[in-house]
Amino acid sequence: QVHLVESGGGLVQTGGSLTLSCVASGRTYNNPEMGWFRQAPGKEREFVAAQESIGTTTYYTDSVKGRFTVSRDNAKNTMVLQMNNLKPEDTALYLCAASRYALVGLTGVKRVDNYDYWGQGTQVTVSS
Repeated sequence: QVHLVESGGGLVQTGGSLTLSCVASGRTYNNPEMGWFRQAPGKEREFVAAQESIGTTTYYTDSVKGRFTVSRDNAKNTMVLQMNNLKPEDTALYLCAASRYALVGLTGVKRVDNYDYWGQGTQVTVSS
């Protein structure tokens, strides 16, 4: 079992920045695959960003490329999402997720049903 706790959300104006953190605990000894997702009211959960558990390859959904940066520290079981130049359309509940299995490429990391564990989320609201 992996327990995930997100933090760092809040209310910012358009163009502002936020840093989200996700701390994993429990069965993290095998460096599970982790990713960031978001869900806005009335919309489906969507992939935002991920970094491979081993190595430095990162993946982003097109709408956040150049604005968001994902990183992870396996020694601290932490994943961070730095969000810059925020837009109103970024408003959503941001969730951290972990998978028991290796995920290959963008196709693998962006699928919601490839993840076994989810945090409660942290709300990000961007005002116009």
